[in-house]
Amino acid sequence: MKFNICNLMSRIAPLVFLAAFASTVNSANAAKPDLRQTQNVVLVTYDGLRWQEVFGGCDESLLNRELGGGVRDVPAVKARFWRDTPALRRETLLPFFWKTIAVRGQVFGDPDHNCRARVTNGHNFSYPGYNEILTGHADVAIDSNDKKPNRNVTVLEWLHARPGFDGRVAAFGSWDVFPYIINSHRSGIPVNAGWMPFDVGTDPVRLAALNDAVRDSMRVWENVRDDGLTFLGAIEYVKVKRPRVLYISFGETDDWAHDGRYDQVLASARRTDEFIERLWDIMQSLPEYAGKTSLVLTTDHGRGDTRVEWKNHGKETAGSDRIWMAVMGPDTPARGCRNDLDVTQNQVAATVAQLLGEDYHSAVPKAGAPLPGVLNEE
Repeated sequence: MKFNICNLMSRIAPLVFLAAFASTVNSANAAKPDLRQTQNVVLVTYDGLRWQEVFGGCDESLLNRELGGGVRDVPAVKARFWRDTPALRRETLLPFFWKTIAVRGQVFGDPDHNCRARVTNGHNFSYPGYNEILTGHADVAIDSNDKKPNRNVTVLEWLHARPGFDGRVAAFGSWDVFPYIINSHRSGIPVNAGWMPFDVGTDPVRLAALNDAVRDSMRVWENVRDDGLTFLGAIEYVKVKRPRVLYISFGETDDWAHDGRYDQVLASARRTDEFIERLWDIMQSLPEYAGKTSLVLTTDHGRGDTRVEWKNHGKETAGSDRIWMAVMGPDTPARGCRNDLDVTQNQVAATVAQLLGEDYHSAVPKAGAPLPGVLNEE
């Protein structure tokens, strides 16, 4: 057989081209930097804060004492929270949320933007809602607020078992059921909730003073701690332990609503907004967190929309499946109120993990997918 150099080259040339092309692609991929900046996530929940207040601020129909609002000093509350437009009212109620989070991040659930955020568990109260937020799926067996250890693994527990997160996950809650919801015994995650004393502080004197306040504060509700104490305990923990995943649940907005005190609901919502701003500022002052932290906010359920039903929620209360969510961080495009979307509570868990570069949705397929568009890469 005669050697035909032309024939040989015709066969080799495509292979050479493909090899060169593959080499170029691999080199490009190898050179492509990892642009993800988020190394920490803070998840915050306001218990039972209605979307009506988040998107519209103070509800004038509830600015009364005798007609369902329970407001003790109507002129003072109106002067503090009432403004002529919904945009001004919501900024007055939640200034950090609307002037910083909504400007730099994304907000879900505003009906004026044809965006609906809703609960999927069908119960529309706390334990089922927190389970759905933290596990990414509803559980029909969770049908009460009883203190039963959660059989489901939360995204907090799942992350805690991932490389780089062991000992770097913590939770603080005002409601004393959270050790059961997060199943702290099984998960090994430190959960400080209810009227538990704090065991981590920047110095012994400050820690002792904080625990004196826990011991001596008037307990308006036996199973729900003052949100200010929850906040202060979480701040101490952040300064000392530097967790990568921190969950804080504030509870007063729900309990004051059940008590029919609309003035205190507004005051609690405003105070919690201040807590979140202070937490954010403190974290941005620490090198472990500055420019490396994402914030996720939501609520466990909605409430009714009348002068009676605003105090309540549950499957029999119309509208209490409607909620809201927000995300802000270095990897989240600033899109403000999202338009033309239908999102669900079960998407929060996978969103928290995705911001950290982890794929919870693939690991737990029954969990909801991450919220769309919260990463620059999408």
